[in-house]
Amino acid sequence: MALGTLYMVPVTLGDDNLSYVIPADVIKLIQSLEYFVVENEKSARRFLGSVKTNKPVRELNFQLLNEHSAEKDLPALIAPLLAGHDVGMLSEAGCPGVADPGATLTALAHRKGIKVAPLVGPSSILLSLMASGFNGQQFTFLGYLPSDKAARINKLKDIEKQSQRLNETQIFIETPYRNQHMLEDILASCGANTKLCIARNVSLETEFVVSKTIAEWKKSELPDLHKQPTVFLLLA
Repeated sequence: MALGTLYMVPVTLGDDNLSYVIPADVIKLIQSLEYFVVENEKSARRFLGSVKTNKPVRELNFQLLNEHSAEKDLPALIAPLLAGHDVGMLSEAGCPGVADPGATLTALAHRKGIKVAPLVGPSSILLSLMASGFNGQQFTFLGYLPSDKAARINKLKDIEKQSQRLNETQIFIETPYRNQHMLEDILASCGANTKLCIARNVSLETEFVVSKTIAEWKKSELPDLHKQPTVFLLLA
């Protein structure tokens, strides 16, 4: 029996820009799928409803893979692929497998000889780097920094030194309700000549992507980042 293909399905970063960020051919492929592994079923159903899948969304097959999933859950998730069904993997937003739990199932698919096919769509991380004007030849994505304030400040100082030593862009994110605290700590901890790009709501109507030095940011009116998806980029 032929194995199915695991499609890495990109999800819009908001609810109003489907045709802007996902190509028509990708939408057509997504419409044909009936099996999905998703990070959040509610948001996945909303996204697939906007895609207008060939079958009604209520008739599609959903399995969850999120931060609470255990290794023992993986055999059930991969079973449709082994049975010959194509499966779409959806992150809550953006590209699956990047800053989300999807990599575990993808790694198992490779071990089982299942084809993994990434589809074109929005990644806030890469879009922010593209728009920052920072070094796109050498960069590191750090994910989330420590939530503890003292540990976060120490980490910021470390990555600033790393950026200066290697001429490397440092990219990181924060839980949206802590974004403003992150910005305050960056401005208080980093050197005046270090460059900071703030990329908020990338690809949406409320998009804000601005790069300035720390000194320039301190003289500027700061953007409201509270509960709004934001990517931070540093280049010392």
